[in-house]
Amino acid sequence: MSREVVSGRCVVWIGRPSAEEHFGLIRAGWRTLVAEPGRGDAETNGCSDAVLVVVDLRSAAVEALAVLDRVLDGRSLPWVAIVGVHRSRSDPRVDRRLTEAAELIVGPAGMAVLNQALARAIGLAVVPPTADDEQLAVMTGSSPAIHALSRNVRKFAPVELPLLITGETGTGKEMAARALHRLSPRGNRPFAAINCGALPANLVQSELFGHERGSFTGATARRIGHFEAADGGTVFLDEIGDLPLDAQTNLLRFLQEGTLERIGSCQSIHVDVRVLAATHVDLEKAVSQGRFREDLFYRLNVLRLRMPPLRERTGDIELLAQHFLETFRESYGTRARAFSSNARRAMNAFSWPGNVRELMNRVQRAAVVADDALITPEDLELTGEQLTGTNDSLGSARISAEREAIMDCLRASAFNVSECARRLRVSRVTVYRLCKKHQLTLDQLR
Repeated sequence: MSREVVSGRCVVWIGRPSAEEHFGLIRAGWRTLVAEPGRGDAETNGCSDAVLVVVDLRSAAVEALAVLDRVLDGRSLPWVAIVGVHRSRSDPRVDRRLTEAAELIVGPAGMAVLNQALARAIGLAVVPPTADDEQLAVMTGSSPAIHALSRNVRKFAPVELPLLITGETGTGKEMAARALHRLSPRGNRPFAAINCGALPANLVQSELFGHERGSFTGATARRIGHFEAADGGTVFLDEIGDLPLDAQTNLLRFLQEGTLERIGSCQSIHVDVRVLAATHVDLEKAVSQGRFREDLFYRLNVLRLRMPPLRERTGDIELLAQHFLETFRESYGTRARAFSSNARRAMNAFSWPGNVRELMNRVQRAAVVADDALITPEDLELTGEQLTGTNDSLGSARISAEREAIMDCLRASAFNVSECARRLRVSRVTVYRLCKKHQLTLDQLR
């Protein structure tokens, strides 16, 4: 197998990876392309010479192998290493085809084993995750909401258009921006994250676009702004709604022309960056109140990615909590190793107003104060008064979230019930039942 092209190594996953699997491969540095049986193999183009094929045998095995044959397309095996993964039952035809082609077969042993096997297959050392890799963990999960988010991130990442990320505080908007950057053609270029709300009002222009020496009091040297420093990469403007109006004007000009001027200079500088922005406030309302430029809003809102709150991510809370605990233990070696059944019930009953960030903070604090191997509700400070009134509000919030989720999926599917059911991984009957439950009339919506 060729071992010269490492930076461009990629995995062709034949089947349907979960969000945890997809982002687990991203965190390990693999470009991941999905070739789902029954949907063709258009996404398998553009791979480098260092390619691995994961045959996901949870999918229809025979169909998966048909896609495998198209991916190989006459190429010799040194170009491709085959990895069978998640074998739930034996199929003679599958066993024979994999025996002919496979270099290694990995059972359902988890992402760590799979990543190590993939790395060994092309002669790479297994590199421990970086801090940025760990930050992407907030997008781990198996809920329909996180699956939808994963699909949208994969769709939007390669598109060179501005993108607006919306969502409540603590939902992981910056982490989504980092995932978009890592999956894009700019993934090896700079990523600049700027909190617009934390910039001093009198220095916003200088921080973003730079200044020349002597352009204002205290400007003792030329300064390169964040946009210029990130040339070729991605700029992420968090809390864009807090950006002052004069800076909004300059940002609009940059988006229109791709050029900027440092303060104190009349020379236009061309800078190539993709702009991602995020907000937890209603920008449409800010526009109507004159606090945000309407033309800038439309420039930023070309693509929109909605981050689901934790209360919508049914089934993800325990998975995320365990991940945060294990990550914390790797650094500090705490006694706590898991959560008691009461703690799991308390976590699932809580409304999590601070979303994933609050969950991570509570788990880390509990890992420090816990006296035993199992974390209790008391360790998490999720007892009695903290949970009072949570169930009623959480129930109504989940109903509202469910309605919003089904509406989002219907819009994305052009109100095609079959496509919506496929995306949500439910039956068409379930889609019709949900529409009836939430009084959604398909004919009128269409």
